[in-house]
Amino acid sequence: MDYSNIAINDSAEGRYEAMSQFREHYLDRGRDCSELTIPHVIVASGFEATSDLYTPYQSVGSRGVNNLASKLLLLLFPPNQPFFRLAVDGKAKAEAENNPEVKTQIEKVLSKIEREVMGRIETDAMRVPVFEALKHLLIGGNVLLHLPKDGKMKVYPLEQYVIKRDDGGSILEIVVKENISIKALPEEAQEIAYAKMSSEDMKSTDDCDVYTHIYKLPDDSFYVCQELHGVKIPSSIGKFTQETFPFLPLRMISVDNEDYGRSYVEQYIGDLKSLEGLSRSLVEGAAASSKVVFLVKPNSSTKKRDLAMTRNGDIITGQAGDVDVLQAQKHYDLGVVESAIGKFEQRLSFAFLLNAAVQRDAERVTSTEIRYMANELETALGGVYSLLSQELQLPIVRLLMQRMSKKGEIPNLPKGTVKPTIITGVEALGRGNDLEKLREFTAEIAQLAQINPQAVSMLNIGDLIQRMANSHGIDTEGLIKSQEELQAEQQQAQEMQQQQMMEQTAQSVAPQVASNLTKPQ
Repeated sequence: MDYSNIAINDSAEGRYEAMSQFREHYLDRGRDCSELTIPHVIVASGFEATSDLYTPYQSVGSRGVNNLASKLLLLLFPPNQPFFRLAVDGKAKAEAENNPEVKTQIEKVLSKIEREVMGRIETDAMRVPVFEALKHLLIGGNVLLHLPKDGKMKVYPLEQYVIKRDDGGSILEIVVKENISIKALPEEAQEIAYAKMSSEDMKSTDDCDVYTHIYKLPDDSFYVCQELHGVKIPSSIGKFTQETFPFLPLRMISVDNEDYGRSYVEQYIGDLKSLEGLSRSLVEGAAASSKVVFLVKPNSSTKKRDLAMTRNGDIITGQAGDVDVLQAQKHYDLGVVESAIGKFEQRLSFAFLLNAAVQRDAERVTSTEIRYMANELETALGGVYSLLSQELQLPIVRLLMQRMSKKGEIPNLPKGTVKPTIITGVEALGRGNDLEKLREFTAEIAQLAQINPQAVSMLNIGDLIQRMANSHGIDTEGLIKSQEELQAEQQQAQEMQQQQMMEQTAQSVAPQVASNLTKPQ
């Protein structure tokens, strides 16, 4: 298909309806997964705010999704340190390697940029929408994020957008459908909406469907336009490069030649369905077994009315043998159900990492704990964490750096000189891995110094301290003394030492001079 002509030949609404049929299969599976985990994440077609949601008989699915989403959020956006590293690339890298002092200064600047970008993430409160997006990924396998220039990050669930990818997974076309209040639209869009609406429509509704059409151009840029009732909104027409593209269509598990991703919950849907059925049977069986029914023999001296109206301690006429208790006698059957439930819960607990205890219950999480959890997630999720780093973390960093550089909030770096790198898996996150390597290196030097003390003298202590501070993400401005300050202090210390030596010399010579003066001539 020639995507350069879509804007002319096909409306956004038409493209959305045409592409929706390829999405239904993924939506149906997502709804099945949502029903057994968190029902409100992906609701049924035609759901309204007043509609009732299905209530699961087990909570393993909900706890598992929330647990995995929390761990992924902690690893993707750790609160204690940057999750990315800026590295010098190209010719600038070779020049920096040949000059250690320049390399240290570059590391200092890059560390500052990292802190500024992380500060913007904190300011924009990105963790809240990202956490919601992760739950959509785990349950439905797909979610669309939008980072507007102004305002907070928006999360679009799978039922609100359609997408077309090429064989490599790159974006070809996206159409987003939003139901927005007409009063919330720009003035020009309101005029279009009211012009296309009849008087009955104006009385019956205040909302309208707005379609955002995105498609890739031959030069690898993206054309974006919003449509309302088949009419393009002029102010919405724009063009984005790969670095400035604000839409992030995420997948949990990618499959070759498929436009949509697969969910994590889908892999364990069989165990969840079995657990749901057994849990329901156990609840209903336990309720039936707990029901107490008294049987009274016909024509007995014990009256049913007296038995029903009696209170504790009352005296009535009757015989004990006239009354019996009806019991279901299902204890063994319920025990079998409980045993099966325990096995399914154990299997799902391992799948959703509910049994993992590598993280302490503390406000600050160490880099070592983060590395353990990263390794754990990489092993359990089969590389999903690495996929998210490329489709979520890296685009966010590039986009924020481009916007902050344009506003002058960070230095304007020459194109191609610096590239962000996401550190994932066992290799830790951010610069924490570099810090561990520095610690191991200094420990080995200390051991070597016991054999040859000259080993320590070969180290540039100032450069070592600066690199350790950069690994911690600490702003060293005013904290670490510059070379000029150290030289000034050394000169001052030398002058004070010379002055003290002169005073000591004077004190030792003075008695001898005085003695010579008092001697008789």
